[in-house]
Amino acid sequence: MTNFGEKADLPCPSGHSSNSPAKQAYSEFVARKMLFLAASLGLLFLLVLISASLGGTTKSPLEVFSAIAARFLPVESDPFVSGVVWHLRLPRVLMGIIAGAGLAVSGAAMQGVTRNPLVSPFTVGISSAAAFGASMAIMFGVGYSGSGTIVIISAAFAAALGCALLVFGLTRLKRSSPETLVLAGIALTYFFGSLTAMLQFFANEQQLNAMVNWTFGSLSGADWGKLAVMTAALALTLPVLIRLSWDLNAIFSGGDETARSLGINTSRVRTLALLLSSFITASIICFTGIIGFVGLVAPHVARMAIGEDHRFLLPASCLVGAILVVGADIVGRTAMDPIILPIGIVISFVGVPMFLYLMMTRNTHWD
Repeated sequence: MTNFGEKADLPCPSGHSSNSPAKQAYSEFVARKMLFLAASLGLLFLLVLISASLGGTTKSPLEVFSAIAARFLPVESDPFVSGVVWHLRLPRVLMGIIAGAGLAVSGAAMQGVTRNPLVSPFTVGISSAAAFGASMAIMFGVGYSGSGTIVIISAAFAAALGCALLVFGLTRLKRSSPETLVLAGIALTYFFGSLTAMLQFFANEQQLNAMVNWTFGSLSGADWGKLAVMTAALALTLPVLIRLSWDLNAIFSGGDETARSLGINTSRVRTLALLLSSFITASIICFTGIIGFVGLVAPHVARMAIGEDHRFLLPASCLVGAILVVGADIVGRTAMDPIILPIGIVISFVGVPMFLYLMMTRNTHWD
């Protein structure tokens, strides 16, 4: 029998009294998952208050909470604090949440359909392509503010999404298999990396500085407009990925042959999941720059905590990814104050040791 995740991952039994032990086991299984999700949500809320309290004028988390609550409840709040929180700090914090959640759920979906623990949104070359697109826009002197920023964002998004479509096109020429997709992604990663390096070689000092800064990854350019676009992209795609949870369970646990025997069109599911994951990633990194390791590490952390059932793994990955990004942003803003470290650098320092630890301590193996 196919094992979808943990051994406790069984359908809820029908209402016979003889099945009450199975019902109880299933209820406990679901309760553990919900407890982890609730605890993660509580930790994320605490990090939001801490992050929004940091800045040029430090406010207490209680003042931040009052400023947020005053918009929805009859609670008194200092107008100055409310203005600072809502116009300057909350967009940055919420962008970190959406970025972390989107990158993490993309990684979880990609790892599920490819059955490869080393796959992430950047394995298919999306980050390298986005960096090339942004570097092209910078190289042609569009400026770094106002309409220039819009051109850079658009170029990064178009290049990232174009790379994803190119990868899928290459895999279709041979066959839609995880191995082909990963190899095509690696090849395009090096290709776009070389093109970006060539642009940097010919760039002047100002252009080179802008190119390199974009690749660091940052939340400093957050505003409500960018946040709305990122949120819309995640809101449109996340429900579809969650709807594919049972199909992802079948592919992840038993492979393509087992999934096909259950009537699942594995090629369609894999293509849809990878395209949606690529779209989410492109919609995020065109605004934030390259933030690595979130899509790789967050699904592993969630999987170790709650198992491999994608019904729970996908939302758990969202929460873990958001916690990682918001927490890294807090570290980046406080570790070397008043210097703000780019979030991409902090995530790398945290993500590399964490990934090595997960790799060395994981007892199970993926076939």
